[in-house]
Amino acid sequence: MTHKHCILIGAPVDCGKRRRGCLMGPDAYRTAGLAEAITALGHSCTDWGNLAPATVTVGEPRNPLVYKLAENVGWTKTLAEAAQKAAPDGFPIFMGGDHALAAGTVSGMAAHAQKVGRPFFALWLDAHSDIHTPDTTDSGNLHGTPVGYVTGRHGFDDFPPLPVRVDPANICMIGLRSVDVAEHEILADGDVELVDMRRIDEEGISAPLQAFLDRVAAAGGMLHVSLDVDFLDPSVAPAVGTTVPGGATVREGHLVMEMLSDSGLVTSLDLVELNPYLDDRGKTANLMVDLTASLLGRRVFDRPTRSMK
Repeated sequence: MTHKHCILIGAPVDCGKRRRGCLMGPDAYRTAGLAEAITALGHSCTDWGNLAPATVTVGEPRNPLVYKLAENVGWTKTLAEAAQKAAPDGFPIFMGGDHALAAGTVSGMAAHAQKVGRPFFALWLDAHSDIHTPDTTDSGNLHGTPVGYVTGRHGFDDFPPLPVRVDPANICMIGLRSVDVAEHEILADGDVELVDMRRIDEEGISAPLQAFLDRVAAAGGMLHVSLDVDFLDPSVAPAVGTTVPGGATVREGHLVMEMLSDSGLVTSLDLVELNPYLDDRGKTANLMVDLTASLLGRRVFDRPTRSMK
């Protein structure tokens, strides 16, 4: 196993949707022993603490439904800069926080990849595609827009200019099962690799993931993984405000992480949408920590038994 220096970056983003609670996510990961799980595997770990959004001035959004635009833009600026600062020194793990944070983390990691002359890829583990824009969202919740931003869709006038556009063909979405009509039309006409739950039921989760990893490896690419709690079935991961039944099982989640570990391709990670207020005695936080450990080299036979007493 290759040694990694993991850099924990707290991103208590709670402005991408109206249901509060994700701001407690970074500290929940700390309480669940994320740093200890990392060092137990032989990696080193530094915790940068929790960041804060930059102060920015924005105009009135064209879509009056948009929620907390300035705060979302401020977080995007902060996290894009943090990603570019951390990436040369180690393996950034962004502890969210809702999925709006990925506008900053993904754009920042893509900028780093460009600086070092390597192609950039993203694996989106999520029930949702998050490819709306501030103009097209009918909820106004900007945690549904980060893929739209990083792929250069129109409507992000107030956001930081993209240093580099992420090629949609370099994005793979696995676990989809809640995609609205507008997003479906965008994805149907695009190049994003789509793996919905029906395809997983029919083919299994390993074959499409391995095909994507083979593409990343052939290109010599850097891979960013964005793991949303709602990728998992809510029966095993209840601490999320966007529950959609029929998600990945615990074993499917670990298989994905073990395959990612085997590939040696992952260079950064988002852990998003954990809402500890909705959790059951830390069940979801513990599972997300265990999945991170699988990504970093833990295997099924050395996974600890947790007591929920």
